[in-house]
Amino acid sequence: MTTTFFLIRHAAHDNVGSYLAGRMDGVCLGDAGKAQAAQLGGRMAREPIVAILCSPRERTRETALPIALACGVGEIAICAELDEIDFGDWSGKTFDELNGDANWRAWNDQRQEARTPSGETMQDVQQRIVSLMTAVRERHQNQCVALVSHADVIKAAVCNILGLPAGDCFRFDIDPASITTIVSGDWGAKLIRLNEVA
Repeated sequence: MTTTFFLIRHAAHDNVGSYLAGRMDGVCLGDAGKAQAAQLGGRMAREPIVAILCSPRERTRETALPIALACGVGEIAICAELDEIDFGDWSGKTFDELNGDANWRAWNDQRQEARTPSGETMQDVQQRIVSLMTAVRERHQNQCVALVSHADVIKAAVCNILGLPAGDCFRFDIDPASITTIVSGDWGAKLIRLNEVA
């Protein structure tokens, strides 16, 4: 009994890469991101998706909607476990601003034990995504499920499956509008495809 998970990073918002969006409200897809989301819908229509779970952020919901329409999934389940890392007062700051903050540098250099201003660690993020996937697998055995989330959340899941320390999340990329495919069963889990761009 296995479950196939498609871990999908949200499509691009207009300023992706220029500032840390975090859990800020009102960060929506730009025109390029909307085109990426439409392409994702076409790509995922080839898969027998039975359920779509999504982070509460606007950019993830806007990415999930074309996938749901293309796959004939009537409802998108909003899951706090898929939410972006809680970056606290780092959210909204440019990366130039953050690079001058010693705590930000510690977060990036020591992901295994460093905490964000809100107190969340990469281990916390990993625990919530892995626990969610375990619960979903119980409900959707021998089925395919899409999880629409954020880069670091997906990286945390991949590190867990590959047995990598959380700090090794910088050794691979999770691009906007990418698909990472994982198969999970009672025997464990394996990575099928990493960072596929539709």
